[in-house]
Amino acid sequence: MVDHRQLPVPDSLEGERVDVAISQLFGLSRTRAADLIVEGVVHLDGGTVGGKSERVLAGAVLEVEIPVSSDPLTVVPEVVEGITIIHDDESIVVIDKPVGVAVHPSPGWKGPTVVGHLAAAGFRIATSGASERQGIVQRLDVGTSGVMVICKSEHGYALLKNAFRRRAVDKTYHALVQGHPDPLAGTVDAPIGRRPGADHRFAVMDGGRASITHYETLEAHRFASLLEVHLETGRTHQIRVHMSALKHPCCGDLTYGADPVLAERLGLQRQWLHAMRLGFEHPDTGEYVEYESTYPQDLQQALDTVRESH
Repeated sequence: MVDHRQLPVPDSLEGERVDVAISQLFGLSRTRAADLIVEGVVHLDGGTVGGKSERVLAGAVLEVEIPVSSDPLTVVPEVVEGITIIHDDESIVVIDKPVGVAVHPSPGWKGPTVVGHLAAAGFRIATSGASERQGIVQRLDVGTSGVMVICKSEHGYALLKNAFRRRAVDKTYHALVQGHPDPLAGTVDAPIGRRPGADHRFAVMDGGRASITHYETLEAHRFASLLEVHLETGRTHQIRVHMSALKHPCCGDLTYGADPVLAERLGLQRQWLHAMRLGFEHPDTGEYVEYESTYPQDLQQALDTVRESH
């Protein structure tokens, strides 16, 4: 499968290198543009482009044939609007992931991914791990926003993967949940497993994987509470499942029992859950580092609505 794109070169790109023009016009990284030129799939006014340093003229027609794999687990480079780079060095890149973006390709997911964005933006990620999730040492749900780290070096991948496995990474989330947990601070130690007959839902169940969640109430309002949550383990949907098991699901989380009327009142199209902070020993320096994210607009507006309710 090929994605064929064709655009005239605007006056603003007159005299630019062709790899720069491709990057500007089609949203690809210059590294990706250079690769396509080498593959011979870039044409300028019908002629094959010979090298990335070739210059373009205003009005010339630039054509690019971008191979797109039909395999859903193949990383397709694609710049994703809304992903913010918090920190970048030789070993790691820390990002602020928006809602609606998966970390890596998976069966059934056709939307944007973090690894696809990093590939398109020209980041070279560690090759350790499965091909569609190279460099990935943690994941956030598609519907969860916030801070996460991806490894660029093999050394960094090995150390951070082990740190997550040893539970030596500090993972802090904020969750707006329905009602008021009793007690206001506590620990949920309950195994989580895949719900029978439901491919994408999980539940507290005997025989599940050990799962430990610590929480404390930051704000208590009339019909909802803002919690700070620290994870010891990192199971899929862990916070959502544990809060639901306490009968205090995340606001907007219709999958795990949230009130749809309240979700509509708060303007929520997803669960109110945000990865706030991530702390760990830097794989190069050994020093403790911590990175933070702020609430995105939809969560902030919902929280403001809760705060204003009497």
